[in-house]
Amino acid sequence: MPSEQFNNPPRFADRVVELRRVKASELKQNPLNWRRHPQAQSAALEGMLEDVGFADAVIARETPEGLELVDGHLRQEIMGDDLIPVLVVDIDEDEARRMLATLDPLSAMAETDGVILQTLLDAITVENDAVSAMLEDLASERLIPLPEPETPPQFPSYDDDISTDYCCPQCGYEWSGQQK
Repeated sequence: MPSEQFNNPPRFADRVVELRRVKASELKQNPLNWRRHPQAQSAALEGMLEDVGFADAVIARETPEGLELVDGHLRQEIMGDDLIPVLVVDIDEDEARRMLATLDPLSAMAETDGVILQTLLDAITVENDAVSAMLEDLASERLIPLPEPETPPQFPSYDDDISTDYCCPQCGYEWSGQQK
């Protein structure tokens, strides 16, 4: 019985040709890679690679000079002559430039659910100092701003023209009467 996936054409083109394991040093850096990786990022990535290992692939395209990176430049730098997983994609130079320009900004557009993030951070432990520092920065909003706290639903709301005596420094709720 044929699967439904074969009866419907794909919504988007699948440009992945194969997954290969390649010496990192054999991958050509993309000269238009606009991202610069500070030491703290490099140390945190090394810490995660030591802790978990590779669970993701770099992305590269075939060129006459060999495989050219589209994503994963820092992983390639860190790994030297070690074999790393490479998703080889069938894209031309213009498509590679568009991917290079948009992959990281698309990720950065994601919003943070502060409650879930805190639950996740509370559920993990790490041994590596660089990874711990990165997660501490994350938790303290230095990497991803957490959403502003909402006014608790049990607080009544009034028009803005009512004068108030107090203002909560955390949520900005204003009230009159006694301080608690």
